[in-house]
Amino acid sequence: MNNRLAIIIPCYNEEECLSKTAKEIRSVLLNLIQKSKISEDSFIYFVNDGSRDKTWDIISKLHDEDPKIFKGLKFSRNFGHQNAILAGLFYTKERADFFVTIDADLQDDTNVIEKFLDAYYNDGAEIVYGVRKKRETDTFFKKITAEIFYKLMLVMGVNIVYNHADYRFATKKAIENLFLFNEVNLFLRGIFPLIGFKTQQVFYDRKEREFGKSKYSLKKMINFAWDGITSFSIAPLRFFVFISFFILILSIILGIYFLIRHFTGHTITGWTSLTVLILFLGSLQSLGIGILGEYIGKIYKETKQRPRFIKDIEIF
Repeated sequence: MNNRLAIIIPCYNEEECLSKTAKEIRSVLLNLIQKSKISEDSFIYFVNDGSRDKTWDIISKLHDEDPKIFKGLKFSRNFGHQNAILAGLFYTKERADFFVTIDADLQDDTNVIEKFLDAYYNDGAEIVYGVRKKRETDTFFKKITAEIFYKLMLVMGVNIVYNHADYRFATKKAIENLFLFNEVNLFLRGIFPLIGFKTQQVFYDRKEREFGKSKYSLKKMINFAWDGITSFSIAPLRFFVFISFFILILSIILGIYFLIRHFTGHTITGWTSLTVLILFLGSLQSLGIGILGEYIGKIYKETKQRPRFIKDIEIF
């Protein structure tokens, strides 16, 4: 039975932590090989997502020191975290049988990788999600915004695993089916549940950040959440239709009320109410056009079929 494991690590300006990350994950990999849970052909695959520091130099050095374990891919520029994960899966899908994606900052518990494999060997799980037990290591702002994000996604009808980021295990069978999804705006946290097959969740405590700072700014988090919603749900469009219908009914009721007031001799003077109503309806129309624009923009990007990433150098 083939049981080659590829551990895929997206990297963006990770020079502070990469050497320690490589050492720790290499130790995990060798331990799993020693236990015969994975083959000796298993490896670690770094994806350098257009880093501006010495990240690629460190990856190249690691490869020179141990080319059997450390492999790497360099993008021509920064394409984003999701595309870095996708590229790692794309370039290793013919070279491995199991795949684990994990961030380079060592906040995710690397011991969970063995539990991922156990879920496959013992229960036949094709996809295993790493799920955080709690968010004590997050700031108050990050905790609140994350909870809002997951709850909003669920309300919008997006099938997403609560408190799961991109720490996951998948078999070759699952990854082959992942690439049947051809859309450019690929939101992996929403795509994996759509693949189907047997899944499991492994719960763990996330560690505090030792090096650097989060690469996800508030702007990136908002864009990420919005991409997830608009890629998987038409709820915002339906919500706008509902609101428009509600305002139409309200306008008819108010029109009848004003007509009754007029014919009974009660005149309503002043422009304030009229101006407020015009501004309100104008704002609502602008909002609706904006939401429509977002969806049309996504259609525009899909029709272009631009590449999700461009490979510059691969060391394997």
